[in-house]
Amino acid sequence: MPIDIITPHLLRDWPLPSATGDDKHDRGTVLVVGGSRYTPGGVLLAGLAALRAGAGRLQLAVTESTATALSIAVPEAKVLGLPETAEGSVSADLPRALLELAAGADAVALGPGLDNIDETQKILDLVLPATGPGTALVLDAYALGALSRRPEVLGTAKGGAVLTPNRTEAEHLLGRDLGDDLAVEAASLAARYGAAVTLHGHVADPEGHVWREESGAAGLGTSGSGDVLAGLVAGLLARGCEPAQAACWATYAHAVAGQRLAPRYGRTGYLAREIVDEVAYTIGTI
Repeated sequence: MPIDIITPHLLRDWPLPSATGDDKHDRGTVLVVGGSRYTPGGVLLAGLAALRAGAGRLQLAVTESTATALSIAVPEAKVLGLPETAEGSVSADLPRALLELAAGADAVALGPGLDNIDETQKILDLVLPATGPGTALVLDAYALGALSRRPEVLGTAKGGAVLTPNRTEAEHLLGRDLGDDLAVEAASLAARYGAAVTLHGHVADPEGHVWREESGAAGLGTSGSGDVLAGLVAGLLARGCEPAQAACWATYAHAVAGQRLAPRYGRTGYLAREIVDEVAYTIGTI
């Protein structure tokens, strides 16, 4: 299987869309839907990463009990509170306001911080058909588990999609254990779901193209790191990237941001929030 290595040279030959004006709308709107009473941080990390990737506007939808705190923590964002179950998960009894935000967003990231598979399945079934004709989709975490139950729901997404699974989520999506060749597995996922995929540094698209990022390190395996990657992809999609392009740029920026932190914190000592802080510089200096 031919594999292209993601390098600065490759990315410079595949440049990001340029904003045509100085208005925030020119760089696109990202909506992140996720969180729970106990895990609102996933939404925060994904949202900040989307802004650092260059998105112009950010909207966050989280449990009502955490919405006020999140709006203070991320003053750049519009924050919408969602109904929650007695256990503190986001409830699928979604307000019309959320579906309206999904219809108007350039990219929707669904999954960071969600923790109830049954509610997530219902949320997926409601949000995906509500997206606009040009809305791109990023599915992460529990949203991937829900997708594995009903793959056909992805067909209701109209603007393309990127899946950001870890190994366990990839196994759920494939319905089997992963093999040793992650490039082959990423390609299998992309073909099965008709979406771009980034899987532990391996990117694939439904047409059979495969890329590999070789700068990643053990430090990326830290709590919240996947939320950052999902947010990066969403931010780049909102700017106008095609799904495979967004996945390649985000995968590279995520890995190199971690590399930049290693001299200060060691190979495994940096935090996901610190990866976010390195992203804009990393993208800007490619």
